[in-house]
Amino acid sequence: MKKILANYTNKDFKHFNAIIFFTKWLILASLVAIPSGILSAFFLVSLSKVTNFRELHPNIIFLLPLGGALVSYIYMVWGKNSSKGNNLIIEQVERGIEKEEPVPSRLAFLTLFGTITTHLFGGSAGREGTAIQMGGSMADTVARLLKINKQDRQILLLCGISSGFSSVFGTPLAGTVFAMEVISIGKLHSYAFIPCFISAFVSNEICLALGATHSHYQMIQIPQMSFVILLKIIIASICFGLGSILFSELTYFFKESFSKITKNQAYKSFIGGIIIIILVFIFNTRDYLGLGLPMIDKALKEPVSLTTFFLKTLFTSITLGAGYQGGEVTPLFFIGSTLGNALGQILNISPYFLASLGFVALFAGATNTPLACFIMGLELFHGQGIPFLFISCMISYLFSGHHGIYSSQTICAPKYSWLTLPENSTLLSLKTKRSK
Repeated sequence: MKKILANYTNKDFKHFNAIIFFTKWLILASLVAIPSGILSAFFLVSLSKVTNFRELHPNIIFLLPLGGALVSYIYMVWGKNSSKGNNLIIEQVERGIEKEEPVPSRLAFLTLFGTITTHLFGGSAGREGTAIQMGGSMADTVARLLKINKQDRQILLLCGISSGFSSVFGTPLAGTVFAMEVISIGKLHSYAFIPCFISAFVSNEICLALGATHSHYQMIQIPQMSFVILLKIIIASICFGLGSILFSELTYFFKESFSKITKNQAYKSFIGGIIIIILVFIFNTRDYLGLGLPMIDKALKEPVSLTTFFLKTLFTSITLGAGYQGGEVTPLFFIGSTLGNALGQILNISPYFLASLGFVALFAGATNTPLACFIMGLELFHGQGIPFLFISCMISYLFSGHHGIYSSQTICAPKYSWLTLPENSTLLSLKTKRSK
């Protein structure tokens, strides 16, 4: 045996190291992906059922304040650090070695119950936050059970993000890149590429196998590239970036405003629910409740008014600002597609084409993940409009500045070369600094 091994150099053993690495993460990533895929399938089916129930029983919206208060009370009593949501997972990946704050197993079930309750009674929220938190919770549970080291724990948490994102949207490639890109601005956690891809792929397949379905779209009326078309896309993309700032800042504003009214989270949610009910009757529409998927479909096929994107921004920022559970991404799809549709009518370019760009570009600005959003556009729109998607996502990301919906994102490299920021700055620290 020694003679056989002597014929191999250290360089040859690198191939064995690769096999060991792949096998290790095939197992670990799957241990995260399988429960994440199961939970996402249950979550998506449940969302569909409660949405149908709400539409059949519109007066259930009057229970929104009580439902929100109940969920917030449960978080106050049993949630502990679960109230941080996605930011808790982001903090653990970026700074978990210095200060470890476990992602509790209960987070998966708290956010699942909370988000379903939000949608049942008519809160305006999304679903990606819930899926990411469920994935992160499963990942840290696996890490604790197997007692793995801190570096591998961070990779597992990234697997939790990729599995949740992939399974809830049906975009395994975007889920892979999103997990590596969302943690920090100016830094890609590429060391986790293989584990994240395994987790994203497995969780999506599990979700599909259990009967969950995902929405995919067609990009229509794609123009030929020209200087005029390019100029119009740049103008629209700047607006998408500014629209993402409006969303993130308005959500932060309402969080601060509710905190000034009361420190009790249950009271905040109760008050926020009442405000949503009032807005429903003021504008005499329920188009802005829940996910808003029908309006997204409409924006890709029919003209919509410019006020549509703002009203969804208002409804969602109040809902999330009041502490209701749910994500931001699907509302951002709604806001981006309707804003793009309206801008298309103003700029004399196909509103349906521009709605497709806004669908992912405004999301890119709000999450500071332009590569993931570009790839998501390719997956959701079947590879159509490749150069336009890329341009739009990058420009929206640039013009969103150092704003975003994930306040714990670390700024490893500023977007603008002339800007100097304190070391380990986060979006929240910059926001706090600006408000002083």
